[in-house]
Amino acid sequence: MFRQVPVLPVVVPLAAVALAALLTVLARRGRLTAPRAAVAVALSGYGAGIVANTVFPIFLDKPRAHAPWDGHLTLVLLSGYQADDALTNVAVFVPLGVLVPLLLARSSWPRTVLVAVGVSLGIEVSQLITAHLLGGGHLADVNDLLFNVLGAALGYGLLRAGARVPRVAALVDRLRWSDPAPTDPPADGARAAVPAVAGAPRRG
Repeated sequence: MFRQVPVLPVVVPLAAVALAALLTVLARRGRLTAPRAAVAVALSGYGAGIVANTVFPIFLDKPRAHAPWDGHLTLVLLSGYQADDALTNVAVFVPLGVLVPLLLARSSWPRTVLVAVGVSLGIEVSQLITAHLLGGGHLADVNDLLFNVLGAALGYGLLRAGARVPRVAALVDRLRWSDPAPTDPPADGARAAVPAVAGAPRRG
């Protein structure tokens, strides 16, 4: 058996540093509250869990792979991809789709998807590098990227749907790190109500 880099001594300090950085950001903005701190805890723990389950295992003495780089890369969509892998990758990114809108002042489906693409792509690149250079136990797979993004989009949709319920909307507002962005101006043809000015003449 090959020796592995221990997971907990890496991810626990990583989570602690991330949490300290997030809380510092909130404090400097004057936005530090218990609900927002809970989001910081969830985000740092989630990130550490992602690293632990997608980058590790990393081996210390496993011989370097002699296969070409594309031997650790799958670029064919859905070919031989298992349903349980698809469901797992969707489920893993649902929390990201919920957390990202809480952090952004202007949250939207495209912005959430863009963040999910960046995070998932970073994971797949890390898996490719560790598999080739460090004998990692994962392969980079475009299908993982696809279903990760679907999971984040689903999480965003669930948050938006839940926010239609007044009590849930109130909780979401307490969890947000920024005040919601002002709503867009009325569409063309729509007129905002303008109060009458005292003394202004009225048209008959």
